[in-house]
Amino acid sequence: MPAASPHILVIRRRYLGDIVLLGSVVRNLRLHWPAAHLTFLTEAAYAGVVPLNPEIDAGLTFPRGAFAWPGFVRALRRARFTHVLDFDNTEKTALVTRLTGAAVRATFDRELIVHRYPRLYTHAAQVTNAFYDSHHITETYLALPAALGVPLVSREVRLVPRAADCSAAQRLVPAGGKKILVHPGSRSAQRVWPAARFAAVCDRLQDECGAQVFLTAGPGEQATVEEIRRAAKTHLVAVPPAAHVGALAALAAQFDVFLCHDSGPMHIAAAVGTPVVALFGSQNAAIWRPLGDRHTVLQTALPCACFPAGALPGPCVRGDSYRSYCVRKISDAEVFAAVARTIATGR
Repeated sequence: MPAASPHILVIRRRYLGDIVLLGSVVRNLRLHWPAAHLTFLTEAAYAGVVPLNPEIDAGLTFPRGAFAWPGFVRALRRARFTHVLDFDNTEKTALVTRLTGAAVRATFDRELIVHRYPRLYTHAAQVTNAFYDSHHITETYLALPAALGVPLVSREVRLVPRAADCSAAQRLVPAGGKKILVHPGSRSAQRVWPAARFAAVCDRLQDECGAQVFLTAGPGEQATVEEIRRAAKTHLVAVPPAAHVGALAALAAQFDVFLCHDSGPMHIAAAVGTPVVALFGSQNAAIWRPLGDRHTVLQTALPCACFPAGALPGPCVRGDSYRSYCVRKISDAEVFAAVARTIATGR
């Protein structure tokens, strides 16, 4: 196969935000090899991101169950991959990388993280812990194509919603006027800003900024939307949960501001060009902030001074950002000011 048209497999099992942010990697691969065939392998739950990235030619998902593996391996071999970039380096992904038969097989050798099965790879990107902790995750991701000699000329992450999904979203959201979409969900219940405070900010935004606030949420989060609506004194429009990732991307693209927690939907909104106001707890915002210069991250000063005894629904777990309530330190006034500024200026 000509060197100018390699068949490249990018492996990342999960999660939503990680797969979105790997757009910077596939963008640089495409710029370096315009005729390459780029395939992305992920878990089925996150495969909906792949068709939204215009740089990716095809998607694969990991097989479900032992009986599906033989056919999956045959498909890998038929694809005749020349390059594999494994962003996970787990036992499963290392095996898949080797089974492709690709001549070039790359993964990370991260400081403080065991480099699994190094003999199954031909290249490794060295990343120190200091670098990882102080740079956006996209810079860490880009170290892998750089280890293969791919020039890094773009940091762009872009998703393009499909026309049918945009048409469906436009039927839910009237044209004209300033519109704010609030997504109050999170994978961690302890990283959620209280519903009553979302309601108070939404009321102020509608009263003082002349904007209409819409609410949406992911699977299993609709109760939070209803709690916010009950606590609000003004009318907030509830949008049905998006049926798939493409529908969420198209919905987010209809709004002037996206208010959310640190989450996968945050990265989707940023990637479709919607300014984001993101509420962070104790997670490292240098690594996980929304990519771009039109977004605002709100975060309490860290290390966080803990709440008084009895002020929390449960205990925080020191050092675990998924089990801390630091996000509650962000005030209503800060959130209102950030969203109001974004409505007024577009950033």
